[in-house]
Amino acid sequence: MDEAEIKDWKDRIDGMSQREMARLYRFAPAGHPLFDISLPLYEYFDERFKKAGGMTPEISKSIGW
Repeated sequence: MDEAEIKDWKDRIDGMSQREMARLYRFAPAGHPLFDISLPLYEYFDERFKKAGGMTPEISKSIGW
């Protein structure tokens, strides 16, 4: 992944709501680039998700399983 793709993903992450992030966190397919620990996006997403409030019981229930 090049710098332009990383910046694009960071911009997308910044535009996500807590609920959107929770849905992605729970339902992203295996190998999704946001959850690849070798990429800087993993830490960026994690920090942003925590700042947004993370996975609360209310959001967990609302997005289902």
